[in-house]
Amino acid sequence: MEKPCAETATENNVFVNKHTEDTSQIQELTKYKPHVLLSQENTQIKELQQENKELWLSLEEHQYALELIMGRYRKQMLQLMMAKKELDTKPVLSLHEDHAKEVQHQVERICEMGQVMRRAVQVDDQHYCSVRERLAQLEVENKELRDLLVISKSSVKTAREETSQPATVAQEQSPEPGSDE
Repeated sequence: MEKPCAETATENNVFVNKHTEDTSQIQELTKYKPHVLLSQENTQIKELQQENKELWLSLEEHQYALELIMGRYRKQMLQLMMAKKELDTKPVLSLHEDHAKEVQHQVERICEMGQVMRRAVQVDDQHYCSVRERLAQLEVENKELRDLLVISKSSVKTAREETSQPATVAQEQSPEPGSDE
């Protein structure tokens, strides 16, 4: 069964409208220089990666802290059970104590790694800022040197014009050879 012409025309209009919208979006994006878009994306990606690292570190810290809390909870529950039942729970308690010590040691190591990572980020940021500052200084210095070069060229041009003008004036004022003056 074929579609009526009105439905086909409507579908074609929808397709054309969607195509013109896509084309206008592409034209809007091409207004920007590619390196500007890429540098913005790169900085956003770096920020997201850094945030991702920090979130993973935080997640691991929370997991180990939760393990530590649960270890202490189990220890207290065993102590309560021991008081009630008078069972020999010393091997289980020593096992839990060893596990709690191991978890505590891991939490401390993670905290140290976090501090190292934070320090590395700070050093990276400081280096980035110093490079940007040096670049700005060089740009200012370059501009000043270009201005001095323009001034120097104009003064050399003026000096050449002045040296050529007196020779012309002297030739005009000197009597021509062969005249009777």
